[in-house]
Amino acid sequence: MKRWKWLGLFAVFALVLAACSPADTGGTTTTGEGPGTTAPPGTTAPPGGTAGEGGEMLLLQWQAPSQANAYLSTGTKDLLASSLVLEPLAEVAPDGTLVPALAEAIPSKADGTIAEDDTSITWTLKEGLLWSDGSPVTADDAVFTWEYCSNELTGCAQDMSFVESVVAVDDLTIQVTWLADKPQAYPFTMFTTFQQPIIQRAQFADCVGAAAQGCTDQNFSPVGTGPYTVTELRPEDTVVYGFNPNYRGAAEGRPFFGTVTIKGGGDAEASARSVLEIDEADYGWNLQVAPEILGPMEAAGNGVVKVGFTANVEHLNLNQTDNRNDAAPSDYADGTNPNPFFYLNGDLARALSMAINREEMTAVAYGPAGAPTCTLWPVPGDIATSLDWCLTHDPDGANALLDQLGYVDTDDDGIRETPDGLPLEFEIVTSTNAVRQSEQELIARDWAAIGVGVSNRNEDASLFFDGTCASDACIWKFFTDIQMFTNGASLPDALGYFAGFKCSEIPTPANNWGGGNTTHYCNPEFDTTWDELSITALDDPARIALVQRVQELIVEDGAIISLVHRASVSAFGNDIQGVGDLNAWDSEYWNIEEWSRG
Repeated sequence: MKRWKWLGLFAVFALVLAACSPADTGGTTTTGEGPGTTAPPGTTAPPGGTAGEGGEMLLLQWQAPSQANAYLSTGTKDLLASSLVLEPLAEVAPDGTLVPALAEAIPSKADGTIAEDDTSITWTLKEGLLWSDGSPVTADDAVFTWEYCSNELTGCAQDMSFVESVVAVDDLTIQVTWLADKPQAYPFTMFTTFQQPIIQRAQFADCVGAAAQGCTDQNFSPVGTGPYTVTELRPEDTVVYGFNPNYRGAAEGRPFFGTVTIKGGGDAEASARSVLEIDEADYGWNLQVAPEILGPMEAAGNGVVKVGFTANVEHLNLNQTDNRNDAAPSDYADGTNPNPFFYLNGDLARALSMAINREEMTAVAYGPAGAPTCTLWPVPGDIATSLDWCLTHDPDGANALLDQLGYVDTDDDGIRETPDGLPLEFEIVTSTNAVRQSEQELIARDWAAIGVGVSNRNEDASLFFDGTCASDACIWKFFTDIQMFTNGASLPDALGYFAGFKCSEIPTPANNWGGGNTTHYCNPEFDTTWDELSITALDDPARIALVQRVQELIVEDGAIISLVHRASVSAFGNDIQGVGDLNAWDSEYWNIEEWSRG
């Protein structure tokens, strides 16, 4: 079954869910967040009343947060925990449009706030914004956020290396200027989405550089502008939030809930059951649950499943650094520690990819909430169709390619060896989750058919996706052969997402394992192509070709094997209102101030 047929099935599935959902279906209402602004599409303001008097809301996030500082993690679980407290200048709505958060409006070339030559962007803060400690938010806080994150020793997970300066023109005006040789055709990669919020200079002033990781109080309980503040954080367990009385919507009764608790632990299936069957929680996140199990749960009638497709892809990372080097495991070391199997070995990766039956994997693990894919950017119009060869399950072709490459089984034990005599036996590690374990089993079976051995291991998700990398199990250290997980973009433009594959983004011991390049992949041609993409106008036809080329390079170089284009899937109790469409671009809590119980 081809990919678009799967998407057609998903469309039917989504319509059924929409028909069953009690959630509000649209319209805009005044939010009171500044003159002339309205609530984000698809939300409604909670019933009138006093903010914070709605009792407690329980959110199940089975991959439990480790901390609440968005800049020290690219793990979604920590970014979500941060997003109730810290806010960016602008957020991305479920339909992919930018909407103001702390900013008064979205800059544009029409009003002169984006330079005609794409060299700068100017933002204006809303008037009267307060931090949760009651002090005013100023443009200087944005300047500090850049200073904090541009210091390499901070270990910031977000790339700001293309920024020349961030200047406070006045208390409310922020000008971001790009490096002279790196104008940004898409200028919204700074201070937007839950990955790049504004942090307070007064709180984090002593946490720049090497001191950042040790600032436990700041990282666990940041002073923010969002509707909630952290009152307690137990890593890999629970985060408790209280209503922020200095939130800009408080006078209009937002947020509705006085206390929000994110409870971690368990697994996706248990979270789904708690919301949909038992009715003991209000929300269950990231329900990577087999469709034949999730469907009957929803039929119990206590909640609704919401889905959203963006650019989330379940994939395999093939370690580009030598994880078996005991002296310096997975340390890039300026390119002197290459993986003996996978380093820029596109031919081996192609054979492994050809052997995987993606159709079966999608049907077993995701049903209509997934589609086989060969790329990391499955966005219509930008898809690199040159990679569609992977959609054909071809074990015979994979065997022939391995023979051609000289990977043969010399001792008749069923496992091929490299020309240097190294057996093709690999460990695949992923998070503990029944769906992922079924995927691992399918891969092991498919690779056994081509003479490749697999040992499967799973790690607790709270450790696997722990952005602090306190555990050696974290995906940024990558102390194994192959990793499997899903990530995606928080912006509808490909530029920001693919920045995470640049050489400068490789996590290393020297940068506290910071940076988003979890594959430890480095190809100067990729960096050059990304640089060209960053300066190519949005309406230039060449831009699509560049987006497709960066996709091709990652796959052709053998850094990634894409598997399934996944929908985000979460569950909400029937009485939780104001959610609107599930936001798969930004934080699923992006409009939590609008949620209420009714």
